[in-house]
Amino acid sequence: MPHSDKQMISFFLTTRCNLCCAYCYNMEEREQLDEITLPLEIAKGGIDWYFKKNASRHTSRHIRFYGPGEPSYELQLMKDITTYAREVGGASVTVEIQTNGIWSMGAREWILDNLNIVWMSFDGLPETHNKLRPLNEKYKDAFGGRSSAEIVEDNTKWLIQNKGNRNLVVGARVTMTDDNIAQQREMVDYFHSLGIKHIWTNPLFHSVCREPVVGNQERIDKFKFNMPLYLENYIDAYEYAKSKGLFWGSFLIINFDGECIHHCRACTPLKAPHLTPDGYLSACDLVLLGSEPRHMEPFVFGKWNEATKQFDICQDKVDTLLRRQAGHIKMEHCQKCVAKNHCAGYCPGEVLNETGTLYGQKNMACLGVRTLFKRLGKLEKFDLLHP
Repeated sequence: MPHSDKQMISFFLTTRCNLCCAYCYNMEEREQLDEITLPLEIAKGGIDWYFKKNASRHTSRHIRFYGPGEPSYELQLMKDITTYAREVGGASVTVEIQTNGIWSMGAREWILDNLNIVWMSFDGLPETHNKLRPLNEKYKDAFGGRSSAEIVEDNTKWLIQNKGNRNLVVGARVTMTDDNIAQQREMVDYFHSLGIKHIWTNPLFHSVCREPVVGNQERIDKFKFNMPLYLENYIDAYEYAKSKGLFWGSFLIINFDGECIHHCRACTPLKAPHLTPDGYLSACDLVLLGSEPRHMEPFVFGKWNEATKQFDICQDKVDTLLRRQAGHIKMEHCQKCVAKNHCAGYCPGEVLNETGTLYGQKNMACLGVRTLFKRLGKLEKFDLLHP
């Protein structure tokens, strides 16, 4: 099943975070706002809307916790949302999180007993991880002077060693930068030593600022990512990981296990809505707050109505996103691409952020997708879809 078919409701719980990642794509957005957290009432409204009112359209009973900050920082809210989702959706409800893994003992015990998929944002070898994902100075004392790598490694091993017969998978989601591109084979060995068997790597992309990247030569010149080197090392690590019983994925191949007309859930917003801390419905992981989305506004398709206790949906925006398909005449660059039916125009969030239009072309990504599809071809169904 291609990633574009992944159905779930995501909850962006809070803007608070205990790390200061060097490449954080929404750092500017969070720094300019007061810390905010998703109200439980709105989260429950999202569950009612997704599970009940759209029951005939949405068969998924899968919920997901995500940023813009660290979701486990609002542990009680995460507990309350999970409990309510299971009350409404029944025992079939499954729960996923993408987390930085910087937890207290109490948090990891609850995660062990209640979650089904835990994606650790984990940038590989400890020295590199600490450079890219250092602890926020405000929270250092809470973790006894340990580094972020020490904490996430400890929590990862503890979950895997204690999961027993629980329906729990612990995987890693790696941001690839020029710091770790050439360490991919070594990272396979490292993750294998921790007991992690599912890894998704994501090439670095431009942060979301006040304006799109296009036309800003300073931002263009400043951004550095060696795609050819990433691809060379990725293919080697992919094959090496298979020999060790691991899956070494890439965001560039997320639809290689099936054909698709949409690249990802951002183009099917009613099947995979994202509920922001300020009460909006977003179609994309890159649009974490709805109140001032600026050039990413096409992805904000709904808002909580405090008077009616319902979500107001803009169907025109939903329809616009649904039309963003590989066969659309505006995406001429897709028409003769060998990977057209396994990419569908690449990530619309990254494309809009960098080109200023949903139908633009991200040349570096096109190179990566085409190269990997020619080398790997259509793949067997993935055990776990990209987060």
